[in-house]
Amino acid sequence: MTAREMIDNLSGSLLRDERILSVPERELLSNLLQRTRTQAGAPENAVAEAITRTVGELIAERALGVLGESMTRQLFHQPLTCSSNFPKPLIRAGSPPTIPGPVPPTPRPPGTSPPPISAGSPPTTPGPVPPTPRPPGTSPPPISFPATNSQPKTGGIALLEASDYVCAECVVFDEFLTLVELNALQQYVLEQEMLFEISEVLSPGVSGGAIDYEQRRSRVLMNLGAHEKTITDRLLTCLPRALHQWGRDAFPISRIEIQTTASNHGDFFRCHTDSGMEAVADREITFVYFFHREPKQFSGGELHLYDSRRENDNYVPTANYRTIVPEQNQLVLFVSGLSHEITPVDCPSGQFADSRFTVNGWIHKCK
Repeated sequence: MTAREMIDNLSGSLLRDERILSVPERELLSNLLQRTRTQAGAPENAVAEAITRTVGELIAERALGVLGESMTRQLFHQPLTCSSNFPKPLIRAGSPPTIPGPVPPTPRPPGTSPPPISAGSPPTTPGPVPPTPRPPGTSPPPISFPATNSQPKTGGIALLEASDYVCAECVVFDEFLTLVELNALQQYVLEQEMLFEISEVLSPGVSGGAIDYEQRRSRVLMNLGAHEKTITDRLLTCLPRALHQWGRDAFPISRIEIQTTASNHGDFFRCHTDSGMEAVADREITFVYFFHREPKQFSGGELHLYDSRRENDNYVPTANYRTIVPEQNQLVLFVSGLSHEITPVDCPSGQFADSRFTVNGWIHKCK
């Protein structure tokens, strides 16, 4: 790619950023420039040049402001050393790590409110897990991800079994889907509103599975249609980069569970792990992809990842956690054995289309 092509591509990306030019501004300036350029005669051309120069300076000033803010934020959020008193920051693939913002106060309880969750003493369960996908026909065949013969590494969260204390690291991928793919997914999900089902605490087919409003409230869609393959293929492209960030070796994959979750006003999921029961013990990596209507019509619904320590034969959450605020078109990966929770969602309209949507699931390791 030539330097000119690189600049043109960057310019196109910046022009699509509404922090630089809103859609009405973009249309107005485009029409203005096109009309002045088509005028004949020297005086009109001079006016066109003046307008072009002024518009260029305006756009450049706004773009520099956005780029400067982004670079300053990345410089400020440099990685810190993980300890029992201050957990490691997020690992953002392709850019410097970011430290999540301050933890918000305990959100107000929904409906028939369960007791508030204290960050200093997070509750945990024997392993409540979300529902699994429907039978074959809607899921891709098992995918093999080659394993290596090297010894597993034990840095960071290499393996939960490798340490008595595990930092709740995650890897974040921004702009996970293209704009076309994102819009198609949103349209598909909204059209399937009547097919969403009430979430269960345990997976269908797992003994003890049931609806428990004190533990979890949301609705799930098990069939993503053609979007399932798009997301799965993209996920497998990102996985090696995440494993590299964690210092982990590749592992053979038996299957991938995938579903869409809609969380509206008062919905939540209390502290739990995704692989705490024997039936789902082979879940290795959990993934959460955020998407929603813009501008965002809800608040809350943050993902809390807890540092974990070994207690007897299990890992339990500590008082330390990091907060991940749902961001449009963002994928988050973390180890399934880590304790985590979804804080209550505040969606004043109560409309389905205004919900906090995720495509979430689990990558299973061959036993």
